[in-house]
Amino acid sequence: MSANKTQPTDADVAAYLAGVLPVSKAADAVRLDQLFREVTGFQPVMWGESIVGYGRYHYRYKSGREGDFLATGFAPRKAALSIYIMPGYADFGDILARLGKHKIGKSCLYVNKLADIDLDVLGELIRAGLKDLATHWPVEPT
Repeated sequence: MSANKTQPTDADVAAYLAGVLPVSKAADAVRLDQLFREVTGFQPVMWGESIVGYGRYHYRYKSGREGDFLATGFAPRKAALSIYIMPGYADFGDILARLGKHKIGKSCLYVNKLADIDLDVLGELIRAGLKDLATHWPVEPT
């Protein structure tokens, strides 16, 4: 079986965040990094070229596929900030209802800018996501 395309790297997180454009998105990315560090207690690690991850977990599916992936994190994409709440099993509708302006995917939350959301609620969502993930796979620090 093939390995995940997205793997942890030794790239410098601070240097990556400093290079995010536009500058307003870079400022949001730096603030997200602070929030994720505070909430998770984990140090960030670059996953691939553009995902900042906190913690990791090893999964093994019934199919036999297994691998490692970030426990939570974000990517400052051109269109929006992508926030990863892995692996997306739980219903966080009650928290999301209080978050503010966002869109959701399977395991991803899309936010145009941090001013659109309540950061305390985002912290609550990150904690809830990690707690849910830990009921499926052991979460390890990075």
